[in-house]
Formats: sequence, structure tokens, C-alpha cells
Amino acid sequence: MNRAATALAAAAFVALALIAPQAQAQYPSKPIRFVVPFAAGGTSDILARAIGPRITEAWSQPVIVENRTGANGNVGADFVAKSAPDGTTLLLSDVGALAINPSVYASMPFDPAKDFSPIVMVSYSPHVLAVHPSVPVKDVKELIAYAKANPGKMNFANSGTGGAPHLAGVEFAARTGVQWAYIPYKGGSAAITDVIAGNANVLFNGMLATYPSVKAGRLKGLAVSSAQRVSSAPELPTVAETLPGFETGSYQGVLAAAGTARDIVTKLNAELTRILNTNNMKEFLAKQGTEVRAGAPEALGAFIASEKARWAKVVKEAGIKAD
Repeated sequence: MNRAATALAAAAFVALALIAPQAQAQYPSKPIRFVVPFAAGGTSDILARAIGPRITEAWSQPVIVENRTGANGNVGADFVAKSAPDGTTLLLSDVGALAINPSVYASMPFDPAKDFSPIVMVSYSPHVLAVHPSVPVKDVKELIAYAKANPGKMNFANSGTGGAPHLAGVEFAARTGVQWAYIPYKGGSAAITDVIAGNANVLFNGMLATYPSVKAGRLKGLAVSSAQRVSSAPELPTVAETLPGFETGSYQGVLAAAGTARDIVTKLNAELTRILNTNNMKEFLAKQGTEVRAGAPEALGAFIASEKARWAKVVKEAGIKAD
């Protein structure tokens, strides 16, 4: 290569080196899509629609919330896993679905451990144990006694086979010896609606989506599944006060496709953490009994792995399988 060609190649390299950081710095250069793998009205959907406008305000890019339902979150999660790893297609989901589904489904269209770049844990919302107002019980002890006196006659509504609310009911039944029929729905909001309508009797479901119906008297709240009582719902005891150590809930997180550039992951993590820790967002969530749980991307990945190990045992012992 002659001296002129060498100089030209060097100049081109320098130009590319200058352009690349500028291109990365422009993120996001197009609208961001939050894929919620459950129906509208559930915990994930509520959070996505609360966070989206705040991202738009900060970054001047539209945020579109898209509900892609099916297979207890697998359909929407698979869509994100196979999307371009550019940080503009994000999954906002109950991470229990990612952790539990590999134990429930004979085959998975994606690998939760390898096909995603964790961004940030969003929040923890305990499950509410609630019944239709006509069920003649007022607390957990009475529910256990009533269910035992009516074996197989109570219908337990859940957001989908193998989901965290379903397994909360399975664990409760295993601890107490009650027997009830599990009725899967396409998301928590549909399960809530059917219990309110009296077509099912009882459910565990995320507090963010469920507590408003308890406050309105459409459901009878019996307990929360957190370790301690929730300050925004002081009238509700914990399930653990009757069944020591019982703790379940809805853990929400944001993930992108594997291979998303580290600087994009870092920028998303920082912005979402900022949004979640603003006073108005923390107050909004606290009123619904939901806690901000923002942290490093690695913390979300480690949590999903630990939940997978925890629930695999429950799934195996209960013989839970989904098509």
C-alpha cells in the first residue's frame, strides 16, 4: 500500500471511530415499543402505561405499549427475544413467567437465560388473596375451613397455567390440604373479572391490578402474600400470619433481546431507575401496595435464575404441565 492509500485508510478509520460513538449517543433514534405479554389491565400493562409517557417526556420519542398475549407470556417474550437487539423493543413482564415457564412447558421457543439482556427490575407487588363477596369467609383460616368442607367445589381463577398466581394457589393448597379446581385465563385482568362476576370463587393476583377492586367492594380481600403487611392496605393481614413463611408476589422487570449493546443497556437502566424513583411514581405505586425494586441489570438476571430453581421444585411436585 502506498503512502497516499495508507493515509486515506487511516482517515477513514478515524472518521468511523468518530461516527460510531455519535450513532450510539443518538439512542433512541426511533419509537420505543414496550411489549407486554399479557392482556391489558394486568400489572405489567399498568406499569408499562405508567412508565411510557415519562420516557417520552425525557427522550422525546413515542413509547408504544403492545399487548402480545398467549402461552402464559411466551408469545410476547419470544417476539422480543427474536427482535433486533437495538434497545427499541423491550419486554415488560412478570419475571415469574420467564422463570417458571421452562419447568411447565415441554418445549420453549426461546431460552430465558440466553436470549435476553436484562435491563432492570421494576417492582414487587404482593399477591392479594381475594374471594367473591358471596363466599362466606372473612379471613385465611375461615377460607381454609370452608374449602376443606367443600372439597373440589371452589374454582380458583388464575392468569394462566404455570404463572406465579397459579403457583401461589398451588403452594397454598399444598400447605393447607385444600382442594379446588384451577381455571386458567388469558391474563390477570380476565381472572379478576370472572371472580367479580361470580364465575370463579377465589384467586391470588398482583396487588397493583387487584387491590382497586378490593377497595371498591367488588372483591373481598383476605390477605396479602408479602412477608409484612402493606402500609397502603393495613386492613389486610399477611398469609404468613396463618402460614408462616408463605411469600409470593409479582416481580416485574424489563428486558431486551440478547446482544443489545452494553451502553444502551446502561442508558436504559439509568433512565428507568430515575423514573421509578421519582416521587410521583413511587407514590403511585405505593398507593397500590407496590414497591420499587430498581437495581443493576445483573441483579435482575440473578433473580430470574434463583426463581427458576425455586419454582421448578413446586412445578415438579404438583405435576403441572401446559401445552
